[in-house]
Amino acid sequence: MVSEEYFSNDERNELLPLCRELLRTVRDIALPDDVRRVRHIIADGIRQHHYQRDRFGLNPTLRNLQTAKLLCEKISPDRNMIIAILLFVLCKTEFISEEDIKHQWGEDIARLIRGLLKVSSLYSKQPAVESDNFRNLLLTFAEDIRVIIIMLVDRLCLMRTINHHPDEKLVCDVAYEANYLYAPLAHRLGLYAIKSEMEDLSLKYTNRDIYGKIARRLNETKAKRDAYIADFIKPVKAKLEEAGLKFEIKGRTKSIYSIWNKIQKQQNDIDHIYDLFAIRIIIDAPPYREKSDCWMAYSLITDMYQPNPSRMKDWLSIPKSNGYESLHITVSGPDGRWVEVQIRTQRMDLIAEKGLAAHWRYKGLKGENGLDAWMNNIRDILETADSGPMELMKNVKMDLYAKEVFVFTPKGDLFRLPESATILDFAFAIHSKVGCTCTGAKVNGKNRKLNHKLQSGDTVEITTSASQTPKLDWLNFVVTSKARSKIRQTVNEINNRAADLGKEMLYRRFKNRKIDIDEAHIMRLIKKSGFKTVTDFYSDIASEKLDVNQIIEQYEAMLHKEDSVNNENRSAESFTLQQPAVDDNVSGRNNDVLVIGNNIKGINYRLARCCNPIYGDDVFGFISAEGVIKVHRTDCPNASNIRDKYPYRIINTRWSGKLGEQFGATLRIVGHDDIGIVTNLTSVINKEPSVSLRNISIDSNDGLFHGYVVVGVNDTTTLDALMKKIKTIKGIKDVQRSK
Repeated sequence: MVSEEYFSNDERNELLPLCRELLRTVRDIALPDDVRRVRHIIADGIRQHHYQRDRFGLNPTLRNLQTAKLLCEKISPDRNMIIAILLFVLCKTEFISEEDIKHQWGEDIARLIRGLLKVSSLYSKQPAVESDNFRNLLLTFAEDIRVIIIMLVDRLCLMRTINHHPDEKLVCDVAYEANYLYAPLAHRLGLYAIKSEMEDLSLKYTNRDIYGKIARRLNETKAKRDAYIADFIKPVKAKLEEAGLKFEIKGRTKSIYSIWNKIQKQQNDIDHIYDLFAIRIIIDAPPYREKSDCWMAYSLITDMYQPNPSRMKDWLSIPKSNGYESLHITVSGPDGRWVEVQIRTQRMDLIAEKGLAAHWRYKGLKGENGLDAWMNNIRDILETADSGPMELMKNVKMDLYAKEVFVFTPKGDLFRLPESATILDFAFAIHSKVGCTCTGAKVNGKNRKLNHKLQSGDTVEITTSASQTPKLDWLNFVVTSKARSKIRQTVNEINNRAADLGKEMLYRRFKNRKIDIDEAHIMRLIKKSGFKTVTDFYSDIASEKLDVNQIIEQYEAMLHKEDSVNNENRSAESFTLQQPAVDDNVSGRNNDVLVIGNNIKGINYRLARCCNPIYGDDVFGFISAEGVIKVHRTDCPNASNIRDKYPYRIINTRWSGKLGEQFGATLRIVGHDDIGIVTNLTSVINKEPSVSLRNISIDSNDGLFHGYVVVGVNDTTTLDALMKKIKTIKGIKDVQRSK
């Protein structure tokens, strides 16, 4: 028996009807023994106290049942999704292991629960938008679309439940999160009913006054709207019946959130917004007659009511990328009021209500719905973004909500692009290399510039040049995230190459004039010259904006001034190393050895940036002119030069036995250009308990990718173990530590 104290009286009263309704709903998709097995596991989990109320004080058993029931109402789920929802909490509390789930229920259910566990672990941290959790969250979603669907329904179920929760801040946080993350995802997957309800509840919880005012006004005018809809429908119904069409007609009031947006946009009040509702005509037609019957209905309606051509939306000929098909027209109804009419078939209406992805994508059927393209686009944004999470979120949301234009190549291939997309966006959509070398295009046979905005139906032939390179001002007119990310990435690479060349030019000139160069003095000179970054300084040398001879003169003048001002400045030859008071690990060692670690005080030393030594590396110390000891790896690229030129500044160095901090290490990775390889790479790194992912930069060319990953590790042993695991990832060809 389940403990009576686990359920409150209200929860107990809700439990039995909820279970009966869920059993009735899943009867057709469940296997004969599923119900008994799930009930037995849940009962055992409750008896052993593995169900704990969440931060909202909600009963997890009841909430899982509510989520499963709502999933059946809003989507058409498969059996595995329902079971994953009901067993997920028990895996989270480790009552059941993932291996047990895989053995007893199969790999697919185990994979779904694994995805839900990842999302749950992210939500135990800071809010997603305030950290890189947002990136990780979307990468987790992109692994299996059903995880998105379950989380969307779970969020909606939560939002329905917390209306009267006493913690207003917690409720507002959930509302904001639903609005910036989950509602856009629902929109992109064609789950418009979920999207609308989430937006309405978000407005309700964040601005109850506005929500209540609009809701009351809609209730007051409901009788008038119903009467108007009846007057509008009556002649339409007669015409459609006369034409022999089988159909049903529905009247639908716009969502409160949509009305509020329209009020703000038009700077009007609700009484002066005329398209508060839409008429939906749903035709019962066989597949081969779907389009012809919809266009027949369109013809009959526009014969009766004057259409507005600018408001015509044809998603029959070319469906939306999320699979949405419908014909939208706006006509002038009785009393001159504008009425939106949506014409679709029963199949199209089912997709519009529950989403194409929710019906067929996870059942293994392939359709031209653009869903895979969207998922690939999400991955592309995540993998190339070099800005913070707020900019990343803006880019993703922009791509989710963007209206579409349809553009053709000369061969007739169709590309979907967001509204206001330019020739350059189209070039990057074809391939990154095409975008980087694009110089313009012929649009419908006429030459156009890079920033020319494309219209639906345009035929575009891109022109390229091998001498063309991306410019930062391209960012002023491109609109797609892929184009923006690739432009930034390529421009940075060009600047870095130019900076390397400029640095080589400067150092070669110093060497020719037999002048010793010191990094610290160069940095002071760069700062004094007004440059924000070292890259800008060396790039200007490469482009000959700065004269190398003048820089050397400034460098020598600065050194001369410092020498004259600071009479007490000691030379490196006269520098005496002050030995610290060392712990037991140091005692007994030779006095000419520098020992570095967390417990060492009294010595000013730094880890050299040119080789980034970490605990466990063989290292040596180099005494710079200002008295700071710089610690280099013995295999540092600069080691041989330092030893040849300044042997008198070298000091033997070793690590202390105690450690408590992470060191940055850069890995150079080469592999096959596979869309899932970055996801697998980050997953392996994130699973390592003593490793943190700090930065990732990936570039691809001719089917291969190469990139750099910066990780935080405690020592070389941890780094070596991580490199071995990365090499086991399918598609990875080589992993080396960068010097």
